Amino acid sequence: MNPQKPILIIDDEPDIRELLELTLMRMGYHTHSADSLASAFRLLDSQHFALCLTDMKLPDGSGLDIIRNLQERPEETPVAVITAFGSVDLATESLKAGAFDFISKPIDLDRLRNLVRNAVSLDDKPAADSVGDDTRQLIGETDNMVALRRQIAKLSRSQAPVYISGESGSGKEVVARLIHASGPRADAPFVPVNCGAIPSELMESEFFGHVKGSFTGAHNDKAGLFESADGGTLFLDEIADLPLNMQVKLLRAIQNKSVRPVGANREIPVDVRLLSATHKDLATQVEKGHFRTDLFYRINVIEVKVPSLRERVEDIPLLANAILNRLSAEWGMKTPQLDASAQTALSSYPFPGNVRELENILERAVTLCDDDTITAGDLQLPDTGTTPSTNPAKGIEAAFGDLEGYLQDIERAAIEAALAKSHGNKTEAAELLGLSFRQFRYRAKKILED
Repeated sequence: MNPQKPILIIDDEPDIRELLELTLMRMGYHTHSADSLASAFRLLDSQHFALCLTDMKLPDGSGLDIIRNLQERPEETPVAVITAFGSVDLATESLKAGAFDFISKPIDLDRLRNLVRNAVSLDDKPAADSVGDDTRQLIGETDNMVALRRQIAKLSRSQAPVYISGESGSGKEVVARLIHASGPRADAPFVPVNCGAIPSELMESEFFGHVKGSFTGAHNDKAGLFESADGGTLFLDEIADLPLNMQVKLLRAIQNKSVRPVGANREIPVDVRLLSATHKDLATQVEKGHFRTDLFYRINVIEVKVPSLRERVEDIPLLANAILNRLSAEWGMKTPQLDASAQTALSSYPFPGNVRELENILERAVTLCDDDTITAGDLQLPDTGTTPSTNPAKGIEAAFGDLEGYLQDIERAAIEAALAKSHGNKTEAAELLGLSFRQFRYRAKKILED
């Protein structure tokens, strides 16, 4: 449905204004035009607009002035910035300032139409707190969780690339799904990808697709992950695990907004919103040369930090009750209750695996408890006082004369514990140990088969 409010076009070039006006009028939108900041502010003071399209360079200022001015107004008017071709720094600066999106000259009309449709549909989308239950909503009332939900609501009104940082199991994918579900792309695909779980030799084909006959086994054309997410959101989880050669190709796809399938002789335009995450310190990975600086700045336009469970202990009772309610509904049983000893134990435990670990602990406790009451014993929390240097199976003296065997025992115990905690899910076990999926698979095969 077209908006009742018009669209404001700000550009000092008459040809550009005319092109934008004709394109939007053919889409059924009413427009107003301004050729300077001064005339734009007069129009903004006189009425509300569904969208503001502004050139970055104006005779009496910058498109950034428009963005900052609208940020201070009570009405939430999205702003899209028009930049010169290749002005990546200016485009990034506008997104950080609060722009909805940007488009480069010469203007691609198909991309312009998609941008406008997405922007004017923002008011029809639900707030971050009201999206469906399948997102496993962000439960919590601590200050950092309230601030996180507020940030998600703001970011859902933008198309800026977002980098989501946080420990394993803290809810980074939940945050990504909420940003998608609350934004204009909610009805389009959300495609999550664990970058550490894709074998390196298949990575280019998985991301960009391939054409029939391009390599042995390519019996049919196959769309890649970028094409699958076209019009929607591509979530690259554990992006730090991408090998450097793939980082170069990913950067090119992001910059060109197009992909070339393996074996193809032409590029395919794609329109995706990029969200990424990792439990690793990405800035440190850049310093070590494991992650490209240029890619880091492209994906990290805006950072969202997801707090660990240790940073919001007060939320544990709310989370535990929500998890128990969900499990009882799924299993068709009466909801178990935590007794005082269980509540105390959960509040005292550091949760290295965060919310995911809490879910696993409670799932196990539900199967063990009697009379629908969960005690501290039913939780079977790990002994946090146990460290590799005080391994209960072997004292440190066991390393004397057999250091290699001692270290293998520690590694075997860590791998087995991670597999038990993740219920055999190797991807989750790798995350718990801070390893890529390939590293975990190699170590597990080597250690567990010895």
